[in-house]
Amino acid sequence: MGRAIASLCAQDIDEAGRPRWNVLGFIDEDTALHGSFFEGLPVLGGLRTVARYPTAQLVVSICHVDHHGARRRIVEALGLPAHRYATVVHRSAVIDPSCRIGHGVVVMPMVCALPGGTIGNHVIVRPQTMMSADVSLRDYATVAAQVFLGRGVVVEENAYVGAGAKVRERARVAMGRRRHGIPRPRRRSRTSDVGRQSAEVPGAGTRGAPARVFRGARGGGHPRVGGTCPSWIWQRRQRRDGRPQQGRADQVRDPLTGSWPR
Repeated sequence: MGRAIASLCAQDIDEAGRPRWNVLGFIDEDTALHGSFFEGLPVLGGLRTVARYPTAQLVVSICHVDHHGARRRIVEALGLPAHRYATVVHRSAVIDPSCRIGHGVVVMPMVCALPGGTIGNHVIVRPQTMMSADVSLRDYATVAAQVFLGRGVVVEENAYVGAGAKVRERARVAMGRRRHGIPRPRRRSRTSDVGRQSAEVPGAGTRGAPARVFRGARGGGHPRVGGTCPSWIWQRRQRRDGRPQQGRADQVRDPLTGSWPR
């Protein structure tokens, strides 16, 4: 992500065609990388190296889901004032003038933010994200590429919204929990969910984001398909359990083998 932001800054020009930024290089705690070059820019050193550049502005670019929370830890370790962090907004992004943007923010290409939005400190919004009116991104939040945030959505502090998610109006996205190194979402509810069903059709099940509609649903309460069970899932479940396709009231399981009669 650091290379992408460095490239974004290098291409950023003002109205007169002059570059807005002079990118000095990267900061990385991996000592094996010190002195090496990426995309023509040097790795200057670790966090202690920042003290050698008292007038330079920084962007904390770590946003991978496997290292989520690292941005906050780095900012707290540096202890720098707010003016030392640059806010980078790509020229192709469309941000309404009424939106409030904090420090250390990165808004990547083709992002659209409608009126009343708030982007907190050290937030990263990746390409082609659509933010409806009155969306609030709290500090250290990360929004991946091609995300749709409905009106009034709140992305809580440190929360991560994955690529391609569709978040419905007035939903609240909280920070997930981890178990054995694998990100796990919190308990789902109708008001706090990411990328859940985005359409409602009476008498039909919906699944996915964007939602796909399954008609001709039968009972069964399939937990992943809008509370209904499409007939093809019902039939597949019957075959898996060894049940007959057309069950009769007089058919019962064999008490010894537990199987259904053929």
